[in-house]
Amino acid sequence: MLRFAFLTNHALVLCLLSRHPVITAFEVSLEIGITERAVRKIIADLKQDGYIMKEKEGRRVRYKINHRLPLRHKTQGDKAVGNLLQALG
Repeated sequence: MLRFAFLTNHALVLCLLSRHPVITAFEVSLEIGITERAVRKIIADLKQDGYIMKEKEGRRVRYKINHRLPLRHKTQGDKAVGNLLQALG
């Protein structure tokens, strides 16, 4: 039986990038249980909309989160993404 989840894959990726700013897409995929390709697409979505910034650090990438941007759902648009990340720990 398929179980539902309270958070989208986008939220899960953002949460992991927040907690582990120098993590690879492959490591994120293993943690969340989705493909690396799906993680890369989510990272591209988050970057395009300004939720994350990427900085090269040697051969790795460091992710920075823009905590001030609003959540995207119309019922939560008055809350910042940083509030969600803080609540999730």
